[in-house]
Amino acid sequence: MTPTPSHWRLLLLSLLMIFGGGLTCHLLQSDGGRVEVSGFRLDTVNGQWVTADLFRPVAATREHPAPAVLICPGFERSKETMASFSMELARRGFVVIAIDPYNQGASSSTMERRSATKEGYGLVAMAEYVHGKTGPDFIDRTRVGAFGYSAGGNAVLQTASQFGARQATALRRATRLDSEKGRAVTDNEVASARRENLLTAIFVGGYVLTMNEEVFTPVDANVGMDYARSDEGAFRNVAGSADMRTAAESLALVNSARPAEGKLKTIEIGGAYGDTNARTYRIVHNTPGIHPLLPYDTRFVAHVLEFFDRTLHAPLPLPAEDQRWKLREAATAMSLLGGLLFVIPCAGLLLRLPLFAPVRQTPPPSLPLPTPSGRKLSWCLFFFGALVAAALFMPLAKATLTVFPEASSVKQTWWFPQRINNALLLWALANGTIALTLFWGAYRLHGRHHGVTPSMWGLKLTAKAAGLTSLLAFTVIGCFYALLFTCYALFHADFRCLFVAASTAFPSKMLIVALEYVPLFFVFYFANSLRVNGGTRHEGASAWSSGLFNAFGNTLGLILVLSLQYLHLGATEQPFWTDGWLYVNLLFGVIPMMFLLPWLHRIFFDLSGQTWLGPLITCPLFVMMMLTSNVCYIPLK
Repeated sequence: MTPTPSHWRLLLLSLLMIFGGGLTCHLLQSDGGRVEVSGFRLDTVNGQWVTADLFRPVAATREHPAPAVLICPGFERSKETMASFSMELARRGFVVIAIDPYNQGASSSTMERRSATKEGYGLVAMAEYVHGKTGPDFIDRTRVGAFGYSAGGNAVLQTASQFGARQATALRRATRLDSEKGRAVTDNEVASARRENLLTAIFVGGYVLTMNEEVFTPVDANVGMDYARSDEGAFRNVAGSADMRTAAESLALVNSARPAEGKLKTIEIGGAYGDTNARTYRIVHNTPGIHPLLPYDTRFVAHVLEFFDRTLHAPLPLPAEDQRWKLREAATAMSLLGGLLFVIPCAGLLLRLPLFAPVRQTPPPSLPLPTPSGRKLSWCLFFFGALVAAALFMPLAKATLTVFPEASSVKQTWWFPQRINNALLLWALANGTIALTLFWGAYRLHGRHHGVTPSMWGLKLTAKAAGLTSLLAFTVIGCFYALLFTCYALFHADFRCLFVAASTAFPSKMLIVALEYVPLFFVFYFANSLRVNGGTRHEGASAWSSGLFNAFGNTLGLILVLSLQYLHLGATEQPFWTDGWLYVNLLFGVIPMMFLLPWLHRIFFDLSGQTWLGPLITCPLFVMMMLTSNVCYIPLK
């Protein structure tokens, strides 16, 4: 069968979106060729390694070294999520090294369970590399700063505290009788001690939990911070509030560089304290917003840029409001949409090959138009399913502590090693099972009495057709990832939009992990395809109305969870769920995928005439996207 012109046009459009988005991203993050962007891996200790992106302005050379900023993303995030900060700092002449924290992205797991405190999630090793004999010679080692968000902010703070402690230890050694001038500390000894402190400026975003006198005592660096005014994690703070004007945490930061007689009891948000030359500069911001959205706020980005310009002196100063990162986000979003669009013509064209001819089934007849009682039943099941989905999410999230004890307690394990995604796994398995039960029950009690037969569901396949359907699905997924890796190799850009991403940043062991998760997630994806194609595909019904019905059916329960969390936060300044607030944040990335899912399942049904092809493509694809965007405690050996 000859491929239809529409498939070729759709294929061309998807490729233009993928590579057009990638090229645009490259031009933006390279600042039109003025910044070189590359990746590298740093081997550390215990067989561990850290992967990183290097943004090097071409003006930064051995003869003219530039200041540097090390960047660490937060929990469940990879270095790509911080690309907005990387490119904006690089545009201003800073060398930027953005890392994947241990257990995230393409970095290895770590043997240290308190990695943020002891290793800075890999920042300690990266800073030592920058200052070491084999480190980059185009970096001015007297001007090295660090920025981290959320858990990455804690990693930055702990790293600065650790280096400051090394400096303090060196100064104490200088007072020993056997030192250079005995108990007198010489200028040379002071300079030598300061070289033990590898960071001169740090900015902590979205994290204040460990900000106290103890952690700040050794810090000898300029410090800035920004905390969302409606941060969901504020209940953990000393005062249980996100108001940083009188918070113990922000006061500890500002007062850490002030004399005992000058301690403050309240601070001015955005007010500068101290002296940059003496490394006593302190500034606190309290940008309106919530925790997951703060990194995408231009005001927050401006605060970071202003801080490092003031403390490390940007070689190419630009107004803080001069930001192009949103264009980069739009470019990678276009690539993501193009990638998801690509799987449709890819499957459609492959189905025209003689090899896959058995996959194409004669489309089963549509379901008869529902009776008034049938419509009532559909809406009842719609709202019942949404309420069940909402009610089960947090209890099942908490159940992961028992079902997956190793991952939940930050231990390396092959037993479902993704701590946060495990909550979604249990939820999907439970809801998929319930959905299949309700589907069968509705058929037995109502459908079979009103003209519905199982032959309308598109389930019947020969063994040969089943095998070829699976082969086709994995061929489509393989082509998708081939395009993703090609785009990344050409432009150092993957497919992503805010919280949804198809990433190349994952170790090869992740494929083994996927073999655990995909079969269990498949129950949900199959149930969804069956509902879409065997439950709502009525004669003469609009595909768009059916798609919207199923899209909201997929997401309404999760939207209710998210709404309850943030309506309660807005009314009381406290999230509805405290212990599990990170699980709720997961939904920002899940809901868009769940909304798209039924549309894809209907399209693949129309292409193949059967219900199986859709979930065989969408389940491995979407699950892999989720797995590569979250924390994973894969054993090192």
